[in-house]
Amino acid sequence: MPDPFVVVGGDAAGLSAASKFARERPERDVLVFEKGAWISYAHCGTPYYVKGEVERLTDLLSLSPEDAQERGIDLRRRHEVTAVDPDAKAVTVEHDGETTRQPYGDLLVATGAHAVTGPIPGSDLDGVFTLHGLDSAAAIRAYLADPDDDDIADVEEVDRPLIERYADRMPPERVAIVGGGYVGVEMAEAFRARGLETHLFQRPEQVLPPFGEAVGERAADHLRDRGVHLHLDTSVERLVGDDHVTAVAHEGGTTGVDAVLVGIGIRPNTDLLSETGVELGDSGAVATDDYGRTTVEGIYAAGDCAEMRHAVTGESAWVPLGLTANRAGRAIGQTVAGDPEPVGDIAGTAVVKAFDLECGRTGVLDHKEAREAGFEPVSETITAGSRSGYYPGGDETTVTLTADAETGRLLGGAIAGRDRAAIRIDTLATALESDLTVAELERLDLAYAPPFSPVWDPVLVAAKVLRGSLD
Repeated sequence: MPDPFVVVGGDAAGLSAASKFARERPERDVLVFEKGAWISYAHCGTPYYVKGEVERLTDLLSLSPEDAQERGIDLRRRHEVTAVDPDAKAVTVEHDGETTRQPYGDLLVATGAHAVTGPIPGSDLDGVFTLHGLDSAAAIRAYLADPDDDDIADVEEVDRPLIERYADRMPPERVAIVGGGYVGVEMAEAFRARGLETHLFQRPEQVLPPFGEAVGERAADHLRDRGVHLHLDTSVERLVGDDHVTAVAHEGGTTGVDAVLVGIGIRPNTDLLSETGVELGDSGAVATDDYGRTTVEGIYAAGDCAEMRHAVTGESAWVPLGLTANRAGRAIGQTVAGDPEPVGDIAGTAVVKAFDLECGRTGVLDHKEAREAGFEPVSETITAGSRSGYYPGGDETTVTLTADAETGRLLGGAIAGRDRAAIRIDTLATALESDLTVAELERLDLAYAPPFSPVWDPVLVAAKVLRGSLD
């Protein structure tokens, strides 16, 4: 294989690229090196596996090794790429105690990211988890299950010693979550569904900071209503215990627990490129152009390890999300195959479920961030019904919109509600991609029928109010 397309990383971006390339150029080899056992899995589904809504771990797999082989992909699991030599156009690979070199014609680095636990002392104690990967999800669920329950992930790839270590223990009764972002909120729901006393510690004053103050406050109220003990504006100082965690030491005291989930963020895996000359962006992720190319010829990057251009600011940004990785990987596969395809812009569009409250966000909401990008932000928040008032099943929908005072351009938005609120964020994401002004958003011809929306959809109501402030 003199010039294969080599991919480092066998999840969303990597296998999307490899699949697209194999379809377009079946006469050319494509190799995927994955250092672990799992490939192409739904990381975003792991909280619902822990909760029990997703029955089996294998339900989270999108593509099996056999599927990859049928697509013409040479997939090599448990092969870790430890070095890249751009001058020789080769990678160093370790597998089963042996080291080899693999030449490449083009290289995609799709190494993802890793969960952050520091700088919290005690994060290495037994009973302290992160939720980043299927093995960690399986270990948490094994710990929460009754010791007599044999419905533990019985698949070849699972880390069996880790699972058995927790499966033999009595389930915890009190758990703590450190971090009130996506993972923290979703895991609060999972723990409460299993009847656990749940404490959530968040250093900022609100949960879900990227969603803005109004949505954060509504989410916090809903979490409290569902029995989650919120400790906001509270820093965790350390996790306490000899071998197993027994308490969380925090500002104002100590809370005894049987288990802790640390969900304070992730960092891109870029160490592989440290000696290559590939430039990193301000976020620490790999800097890429419109086609996913790095600053070194022949090397691409995509997924949670790479930056992309933000649709609102026009600057590079790091927003690690599933669609972003899949879309960029597919585009790079097509580009390497000979038909250049842009990876597209990102707007940071995201949704999260907090019990039965749906929250969505897109674009730039934070005024400091907006000013740094050269805008003069103005925001308005409204609450409106999700359906016609006389039609049953509706709920109050909270919408925050932010726009530039000078141009009237929409910069971002956030939504919360219990009746199809999250899907409404797609309207705002589309408006951002189209550079619409608030006035143009207000004039959109959105669908109306009493079971689905009032005459004035909550998005249109918010645009109308914000336009009045701009005027």
